Amino acid sequence: MERDRRIDYIELPATDIAAGKRFYTDVFGWKFTDYGPDYTSFEDGRLAGGLTKGGTVAQGGALVVIFAQDLEALEATVRRAGGTIVKPIFSFPGGRRFHFTDPSGNELAVWSEASSSREPRRRGPCP
Repeated sequence: MERDRRIDYIELPATDIAAGKRFYTDVFGWKFTDYGPDYTSFEDGRLAGGLTKGGTVAQGGALVVIFAQDLEALEATVRRAGGTIVKPIFSFPGGRRFHFTDPSGNELAVWSEASSSREPRRRGPCP
C-alpha cells in the first residue's frame, strides 16, 4: 500500500485560524475545509493537514519543508502575506532554502534544488 508508513497528515497549531488560512492561501494556494471554529483542514495537492487551536506553538519541533521553483519570489510572497523570514535564503549542498514563521509563530522552510551546475547535487532539503 502506497500510504503505509508514509507521512499522511500534518497538524500545525494556530493562534488565529482565519489568519492562518489567509496566510497559507495567499502564499501557497492551499485549499481549506472548516470543521468548526477551532479546526480547519488543508490540501496542498499532495499532502493534507490541518490548523488547530488545540495545540501550542513551540520552537524547535519538527520542521515542515516545502519545495518551490522560485525561492526569491516565494520569499517575497511570504513577507507580503505577513510571514517573518527567520533565515534568509542560504545555500547547502544540493540546493538553497529559507525559513519563515507564519502568523501564529510556526517555523517552516522552503527549499529549491541547486541552480548552478557547479554546486554539488543531492536530493532533499537538508543543509
